[in-house]
Amino acid sequence: MPAKPKKSPAKHKGKAKGKRCPICGEPASPEWLPFCSPRCRDVDLNRWLSGSYVIPGSEKDEEDAE
Repeated sequence: MPAKPKKSPAKHKGKAKGKRCPICGEPASPEWLPFCSPRCRDVDLNRWLSGSYVIPGSEKDEEDAE
């Protein structure tokens, strides 16, 4: 059985069913998943780049680095 071709998000119209934007809580747009707009996507990127989001872990000691 041949595999079904994947649909491009740009072809979908409307909002993604049941998905919410993690930044503002509005319904997510298929074009910008998981966000609702380019603005929320950029807000999220800025949070990562500014250090607002941090992946938990321990810092290496100087002794461990050698």
